[in-house]
Amino acid sequence: MVKVGRAGMADLDTAWEREGLLEQFSRMSAAPDEDGRRTEESSSPLNADSGGVGLLYLSDEVLLGILELLDPVSLLRLGRTCWALFRVCSCDSLWVRHFQGSFGVGLPNGTASSTVLAKTAFRLVFMWRTLFRNIHCNRSLQEKLFAEVPFPPRVYWSQWLVLEECVPLPSALLLCSDVEKLWGIPRELFREKLEDKSEECETLKFEWRELYKLALSHHGSAAMVFKHVLTQHQDSDHSELESMYHQYMQCRFQWLFTYWLFRQPAPFNRQLRAIFLQWRKHSKKKVAMWGETLCDVRYLASLHPITTDYWRGHLARGDENVGIHTVENYFSMCKSLVAWILGRDWGKLKRRKVYKDTLEGVYMLLKREMKETLVAHKRFWQVAKVQMSRVCALEETAANYVNWKMIETLPYYKLYLVSGSAVYLEHVKGFLRRKRMVHNWIFLEENAWLRQLLPDELYTLLEYDTKIAQDTLHGSSLSTQLSRLIWLYLHSGQQLYLETVKSMVLQCAHAHLSYLTASTLSQSIFEAPVA
Repeated sequence: MVKVGRAGMADLDTAWEREGLLEQFSRMSAAPDEDGRRTEESSSPLNADSGGVGLLYLSDEVLLGILELLDPVSLLRLGRTCWALFRVCSCDSLWVRHFQGSFGVGLPNGTASSTVLAKTAFRLVFMWRTLFRNIHCNRSLQEKLFAEVPFPPRVYWSQWLVLEECVPLPSALLLCSDVEKLWGIPRELFREKLEDKSEECETLKFEWRELYKLALSHHGSAAMVFKHVLTQHQDSDHSELESMYHQYMQCRFQWLFTYWLFRQPAPFNRQLRAIFLQWRKHSKKKVAMWGETLCDVRYLASLHPITTDYWRGHLARGDENVGIHTVENYFSMCKSLVAWILGRDWGKLKRRKVYKDTLEGVYMLLKREMKETLVAHKRFWQVAKVQMSRVCALEETAANYVNWKMIETLPYYKLYLVSGSAVYLEHVKGFLRRKRMVHNWIFLEENAWLRQLLPDELYTLLEYDTKIAQDTLHGSSLSTQLSRLIWLYLHSGQQLYLETVKSMVLQCAHAHLSYLTASTLSQSIFEAPVA
């Protein structure tokens, strides 16, 4: 094990900032670039170019007053700009305050001045607490802590467990000397346990909560317990902790999502699977592996836009725990929505479409909010009810499922879902009115001959119930050309396109009539008797 004294703690700061406090810190170094001194002296806008006015010309006392307003992330970023600011941003008084704010425990004066740098103390406890808080989904840490049961973990990890009141481990068999060293508890405090044992033995069985209370009673406060642990760790090699933390920061979204998806209690795991896949197109082959070792969890996350965002770390500003709570609240809303829809006397297609469009509207409306903060179930459900009413209004406007599927491709469709503005609904109605006008024209009595002569592929395009998909608008065939003209008219409402549609239909009808006439004439010539 590498021994590191107080002088070496500054080097640990450098390693820490390379590893990172949060995910974005992993790409930061502790100190500025090698040419930072040159940059500071020559090209910094805070130096000579500003005529002696800037951060670097302020006294350390004034700078510290300003830097107290920064959070740990901003403090690290500012410290990376140049050597002068790195020195001030590493001041113990700043990190003692952050230690108190993050962990609810104040560092004793002796800790920051004589034993462990406050910045180093913050780094170590932050990494440990981040890993320990998410032990339920961290297989690597579980193996470290449970490997020696019923004996405690290795000394290094046992030292960190001293800080925790609730430890998810069974009672541990500990040597009295280890209790005295690791927890700093004198033998007098557990002498009764020793007297209760019938044989001479230095091994006692302790509950972890019992050890924490004994340590708290002996040291006098949680702050002194922290000081005791950090003092023990000042000569430890923390590379294993740093490596596990770095691994967790890279995989935390995948780990927490997998745990949430597959480790629900028995009554809820089947419900979650049903809601997760409800009216959702998916590969039955991949879903059949649900919860197994070879399950494609990335594929399952891709089935919903919100889980895709979480997988990529886009929810709640990258906070994995807040983000997974937002995901949980979203699917709780989905459960309520499914129950409401199934209670309506609707057909299968309408149920699926209302559900799909409602969720799409909810996601579009709350996407920005989900990226910033936690979204509660109540908030999701309020938005879902509004979206359902708008989707139902669009369904009534469409009059049938085919037109409903066609108008969903309109930009006005999604704009109405998001805004609820009647202006966009009128645009949708105008689109359908123009489609009805094309239908009514071809069904005029005077155009009966057109209906008889037109090929089926062209005649079908003019009917009201025919869906014109966007992928059918490319090509050079007659049906593709007619589809493009109809599509342009439906979207723009310009009469010129309607007249062009009519002209093209007439040309096709005349061309087909000429073809039929020529075919009939040639057939009659061949069938005429020879004189």
